[in-house]
Amino acid sequence: MSIWWSLHLRRDAASVPLARRLLLGTMETAGVDPDISFDLSVALSEACANAVEHGGDTESSDAFRVTAFLDGEKCRIEVADTGPGFPPAGRRRPVCAARAEAEHGRGLCLIQELADHVHIRNRPGRRGAVVSFDKILKWREDAPLPAL
Repeated sequence: MSIWWSLHLRRDAASVPLARRLLLGTMETAGVDPDISFDLSVALSEACANAVEHGGDTESSDAFRVTAFLDGEKCRIEVADTGPGFPPAGRRRPVCAARAEAEHGRGLCLIQELADHVHIRNRPGRRGAVVSFDKILKWREDAPLPAL
């Protein structure tokens, strides 16, 4: 079984729960284990919040893109924006550099904790950042669309 969808969303805080609800609904309908669904929905919320906060400026597009692929035993999610992107590797802070009491700066670290693999990069040949992550799926026993 394969399911994929892509959303083009406004860089607005209201877009974050919209993407999260679509992911949760898709996974519930397919029969993905609720704990896995929850982990991925939190990771997606963090990636979307980063795109809303950092993913543009007055000269760039006011949108970002979310794409989700459920393919057999794996889910991959990608969030791409049109902002300035990440600093070059030599000037980049470690992903989990924020202090525990900090109000900002922990989103990428949380994504790394919740997903199996995380890829953070700039869009090749364009402005913007891409955060993609995947997780091995577990299925409910009564899953209507089990992995094939």
